[in-house]
Amino acid sequence: WLRFHSHHIKMRCFRKRATIPVLVFLITFLLFFNLYMDNEYVLEAEKRPLGETLLPPGPPGPPERDVPGLREPANFSGSINVTYRYLAGLPLNRRKFLTIGLSSVKRRKGNYLIETIKSIFDQSSYEELQQMVVVVHLADFDLAWCDHLVQEISRRFAHHILAGRLLVIQAPEEYYPPLDGLKRNFNDPDDRVRFRSKQNVDYAFLLNFCAELSDFYMMLEDDVRCSRNFLTSLKKVISSREGSYWVMLEFSKLGYIGKLYRSGDLPRLARFLLLFYQEMPCDWLLLHFRGLLAQKDVIRFRPSLFQHMGYYSSYNGAENKLQDDDFEEDSADVPDNPPARLHTNIHVFESYDVGRAYSSVAEEYFWGKPPFTGDFLVVIFNKSARISRIRVVTGSDDRQSDVLRRGALEVGRRLTESRQGQQCTSYITLGEFKDGRIEVHNVHHKIGFEVQCVRIVVTASQEDWLIVRTVSVWTAQPSPL
Repeated sequence: WLRFHSHHIKMRCFRKRATIPVLVFLITFLLFFNLYMDNEYVLEAEKRPLGETLLPPGPPGPPERDVPGLREPANFSGSINVTYRYLAGLPLNRRKFLTIGLSSVKRRKGNYLIETIKSIFDQSSYEELQQMVVVVHLADFDLAWCDHLVQEISRRFAHHILAGRLLVIQAPEEYYPPLDGLKRNFNDPDDRVRFRSKQNVDYAFLLNFCAELSDFYMMLEDDVRCSRNFLTSLKKVISSREGSYWVMLEFSKLGYIGKLYRSGDLPRLARFLLLFYQEMPCDWLLLHFRGLLAQKDVIRFRPSLFQHMGYYSSYNGAENKLQDDDFEEDSADVPDNPPARLHTNIHVFESYDVGRAYSSVAEEYFWGKPPFTGDFLVVIFNKSARISRIRVVTGSDDRQSDVLRRGALEVGRRLTESRQGQQCTSYITLGEFKDGRIEVHNVHHKIGFEVQCVRIVVTASQEDWLIVRTVSVWTAQPSPL
């Protein structure tokens, strides 16, 4: 009996010891579950005031009309969960260089979408077409209008659709946040607030769709015409900005036309537009987005590559005849400006340093105090280049007297090191300045070497200050072996 009793006691102790880990596991699980539920409650409680601030109560609507993404985890680099309708075409698996995005709605007067698409394709070479995809977001809730327009687009651009160069999509209406009863910022009428708020969401859904299609993204409006070979010009500018930080490059000074982004920034921009969709117009929000990502100044290039062509606005059919006076139909005139270093012995005024003369940014230029005979400004290429054309423009519209009165343009070779840094030891004069400018064509036919330096030399002292607005260099194809 004693042995039996002892064995029974041991079994009871074993059961107790075996039960303890199970109880610990159950208690731990319940604690974590409870903590998880509490966190979910807290998160929802934190989101709710945010949602109520962004989405003020309007007419009763279904709960799924919340802004997509605001009820999701705060991953501002991820895409927004939207199921798009493919109205024409399908995206290719191959990533392109550039996506061009258009958002379009039904207008009371006129419709320019077909002409805009035609201009994009007509002004591009076959090689350029292989590097781009055009995405059209038909953002009107009138499905009959959308169907009619899709038929027209499919008929006119069937070969581009089949080649994967043209997609037509639509974000269903049920994904849109409330568009009525919004805040009347800037004392805008209700219909204006609804229009611009919906436009922000239209663009957000378009940006979200395009994020993975290419390396870069260009936003156009649906009433634009393009300059010839605009993609080649874009690539020149992007190459010239290599190594520099930028968020948005501008190729038109009008509205939301010709704004270039890196595709990696599109998810954040899409969520930003959704977050503040009712606060202000889209082009104002873009300025805030650019500033928040630490690009302080506008980076706009001249000539403009896109021109507004519509006569009637998509808002209420109001007249809108704005034109970009920096637009040029033939953008082949955009210089190559190979990577280079610049220096000068002319006294620089404030922050108008010499590198600004070599930039194609519209508002940048070099500004120096009165130069003396023998002063110079030199461009030293990182690699020697075969140059076809050089153009130097001095002075500005505001300060027409700040031009180079007497000067010469030279090209050099035999780069050597000196106490002052690198410099060319052999120069040939190409010509003299006239009325503050000089332009020389067929440089590679006039000299027998690849250029390492381009130098502007002051040949007579002057009392006026000097502005060098642009130093533009075009390269020639390598000579055949």
